[in-house]
Amino acid sequence: MFGNPQRGVNAYAKVGLETGVGAATPHKLIVMLYDGAIVAILNALTHMKSGNIQEKGKAISKAIQIIDNGLRASLDKEVGGAIALNLDALYEYMSSRLLTGNIQNDEAALEEVRGLLADLRDTWNQIGDAQSPGAAALDAGQKQTPVLAAV
Repeated sequence: MFGNPQRGVNAYAKVGLETGVGAATPHKLIVMLYDGAIVAILNALTHMKSGNIQEKGKAISKAIQIIDNGLRASLDKEVGGAIALNLDALYEYMSSRLLTGNIQNDEAALEEVRGLLADLRDTWNQIGDAQSPGAAALDAGQKQTPVLAAV
């Protein structure tokens, strides 16, 4: 009578995600990318432990895509200077470690990247708290620069 209830749940989740993305600030989008990569790595670890090679590979590929096409692509190396260059190198390292972890079934490599992403996400959350409206008074005429433009 109702068909596949999981499809309805998935559609509801997708609408929620799309609504969240559409309403998110640039800062929040970066946090969402970190969260997505972390979840993909956790899924990969679960599949690695259960021996599901195909799904492990898909999850690791998703994490690499988020890092390369989301986080690295959002860096503004001209404005961000050394910080952006260091993050770029760190993201490249993470992608390499994930690839190695996939090929060698190395849980430690995936855990290492998950930890790095969690640390970066926590730092971004602290930056966001410090730059939230009301956190600091802005002088009249002073323009608040979004965090992404600096990195």
